[in-house]
Amino acid sequence: MAITTSMATGNNFPEAETPLLYDVARGSVDFKGRPAARSKSGCWKSASFIIGVELAERFAYYGISSNLVSYLTVPLGQSTATAAANVNTWSGTAWLTPLLGAFIADSFLGRYRMILVACLLYILGLGFLSLSAALHSFHSSDCRNSTACRPSRLEVIFFFFSLYLVALAQGGNKPCVQAFGADQFDEEDEEESLAKSSFFNWWNFFLSATLMLSLIVLNYIQENLSWALGFGIPCIVMCVALIVFSLGTMTYRYSIDTDRRSPLVRISQVLIKTARNWRILPHEGAEVEALTEDEEVYFSDDIEAAKTILRLVPIWATSLGYGIVYSQVSTLFVKQATTMDRYISSSFQVPVASLQSFIGVSLIIFIPIYDRILVPIARTISKNRSGISMLQRIGTGIFLSLLAMVIAALIETKRLAVAVEHGVVDTPKATVPMSVWWLAPQYLVFGAADVFAFIGLQEFFYDQVPTEFRSIGLALYLSIFGVGTS
Repeated sequence: MAITTSMATGNNFPEAETPLLYDVARGSVDFKGRPAARSKSGCWKSASFIIGVELAERFAYYGISSNLVSYLTVPLGQSTATAAANVNTWSGTAWLTPLLGAFIADSFLGRYRMILVACLLYILGLGFLSLSAALHSFHSSDCRNSTACRPSRLEVIFFFFSLYLVALAQGGNKPCVQAFGADQFDEEDEEESLAKSSFFNWWNFFLSATLMLSLIVLNYIQENLSWALGFGIPCIVMCVALIVFSLGTMTYRYSIDTDRRSPLVRISQVLIKTARNWRILPHEGAEVEALTEDEEVYFSDDIEAAKTILRLVPIWATSLGYGIVYSQVSTLFVKQATTMDRYISSSFQVPVASLQSFIGVSLIIFIPIYDRILVPIARTISKNRSGISMLQRIGTGIFLSLLAMVIAALIETKRLAVAVEHGVVDTPKATVPMSVWWLAPQYLVFGAADVFAFIGLQEFFYDQVPTEFRSIGLALYLSIFGVGTS
């Protein structure tokens, strides 16, 4: 959170309230602007409130995104191709809006206030989605033919307005909530530094459990009971999450922003001045732009920050392949499952979107194994505090994601062979007599890939940038999936 000058100085409180120096979390203040006492603020007791709001946000987001194709094709009557294009566009936007949210947070509002605003936008967007679904259900309840059941243009506009409001809300929440959670751990304290490394692992462990709950519960409600209820429950959950997050206000640590200039403005100034000075030719007798002593200090810091951001570009570009593979889970994998036999009994058919819960199962299994078994073993061998380096972790995840696609290709080859054998290859709506459980291995392997790449990228893009750029760092990480989906 960006702290105002009066809060950041910490000079206007009684001496009795001043924490001892060894108990002070460096670079942080409490909600009153006083130096944050390590024993009374931050760490897991504060992170738990922040994890709570993220769990609610992911419950809401996946409750919408995982089954969005079904809503667009059934209630709204769109073709599969149009619905898929709309989902990809919306998903890409949702993954790219964090760049805007991070800019506003790091430049104006701060992470804490940005999370509050994002929660309110989420509640508004989810409420509108529920209202849109309820209105459609009411208007189509007595229709007699498909033409009469088609939604009006105004209804479609209202639905997509609500949907993109949710995407905008994710843009404000996603880059800030995880950065704010990690801010609760003091990097200069050895114990808290180790806890922060585990924070990213357990953060995703709980999110995986939430993902499974969302896919299983909400998808069933949406397809079998009511779309309005399926969109309304996440709205209620977000309301509760906002209250829970607010309850932790007095325990949070807020980062002190020593430079009130916008991070993006600072980077832009470095690039502009560098280009301007580079174009000046010494033999023309022109002088390079001179700086005052104070400006030189600031400019030197800005140069280092710019170098740090630029060093992320090769990793960002290399990870785009993983982002492309990541998008296949909600496209190729779903299309495969749609055509296969999904009955597990004579009367119950597994919802297509619920198959993504296999990824959650994989994450729940492998995260504790990684954090409690693999890391300690690797730590004793490599002497690295994290066991393996972040780049090694990311590289392992990218390899596993490619392995998942190889498995998916082999399963697709078999699926097509079965379709040809039974003469249904040219019948799009026909069910291929092949169990959907054949898809389980590719989901499980991709979940293992997430343990390494998805979480590794989170930690890397948070850890490698200056404190005031961390929301932007996580936004860059999220943009990998936005570009990969687009």
